[in-house]
Amino acid sequence: MKVEFVSPFVTATIKVLETETGRSVPVEKGQLTIEASSHTCQDVTVLIGVIGAVQGIVMYGMSERTAKNIVSALLNERVVVFNEMVESAVAEMGNVITGIASSELEKAGYSSTLAPPTVISGRGVIISTINIKRIQIPLITEFGGIEVGIALRENNRKN
Repeated sequence: MKVEFVSPFVTATIKVLETETGRSVPVEKGQLTIEASSHTCQDVTVLIGVIGAVQGIVMYGMSERTAKNIVSALLNERVVVFNEMVESAVAEMGNVITGIASSELEKAGYSSTLAPPTVISGRGVIISTINIKRIQIPLITEFGGIEVGIALRENNRKN
């Protein structure tokens, strides 16, 4: 995977958190790892397919608590139950992050189209990224941890 495929997603995640909450959100980036497992490791995973000059999937994983904390900050009121509203909000957040990152990739010559977000609830769900290595980027925020998983490759097929 090309390095220029990773940075736009980290930058976009920070930008969206700050824009949507209306405040500066300190984010600490943890150690990048190559994920060999095809199982989800978080309570909630937003999955977005990418096709075009780059192809694959991007995933945003977090605990239910982190999802509720983020949505609480977005709404400026405490959210205590993980429900359809929280699910919808984190799905849209993943969609916006991926859209911003996608526009940055397009500036670098990698145009792509995004699939609508899918929310997966529960740990241990198998997600296969056949023949595409997945880079996991842990981001530690005041809301909790967010795992950004990027499994993208350049599409060399001539259309």
